[in-house]
Amino acid sequence: MVNKIDSRLLRAPQYVKIIGGQWRGTKLPIIMRPQLRPTASRTRETLFNWLNSTISGSSCLDLFAGSGALGFEAVSRGAYKATLIDNDADVAALLKEHAVRLDTSAIEIVCHDALQFLLQTQDQYDIIFLDPPFHALDLTYLLQQLIDSPCLKPSTRIYLEAPTGHLPSQLPAGLDWRRQSQAGEVEYGLLSFKS
Repeated sequence: MVNKIDSRLLRAPQYVKIIGGQWRGTKLPIIMRPQLRPTASRTRETLFNWLNSTISGSSCLDLFAGSGALGFEAVSRGAYKATLIDNDADVAALLKEHAVRLDTSAIEIVCHDALQFLLQTQDQYDIIFLDPPFHALDLTYLLQQLIDSPCLKPSTRIYLEAPTGHLPSQLPAGLDWRRQSQAGEVEYGLLSFKS
């Protein structure tokens, strides 16, 4: 009986809704995975209020795309482009379907391991979204890998989301907290990079 219930839950339609910009109100179906935990609408609203003066014309990297909510929201609100990385082939295929349905070439979907992507890319970004599966990575290590990659510009903003009590208190050199907040069992913040 338990297996049947779980199976039905996995098939149940699940969505994230874009909350601002040109695609406001658009629902994006998501594939249910144990590690997939879309950023809540209230948290996204706060984040994009923080980014309001920098989002237009920006280049964004959503390193653990999952539902794609952060990358699609960024382009909806005026980002020039967003690169979405996810290592699950089915999730990446669905994100590509969303980009086709929205008729946008501003979204690039890459099916790849996030840390391997950082080692291989030569692209730089204005805004980077880091919302990895909770407890899957050491966040200080992740931030150091990001700093060691070529992805950062002198003014790059980095969004980081984690379970409450797990945002790093000590940051790698070059990173500073600009904002932090909490919603329920989630903590999140915006970092700035100075080379």
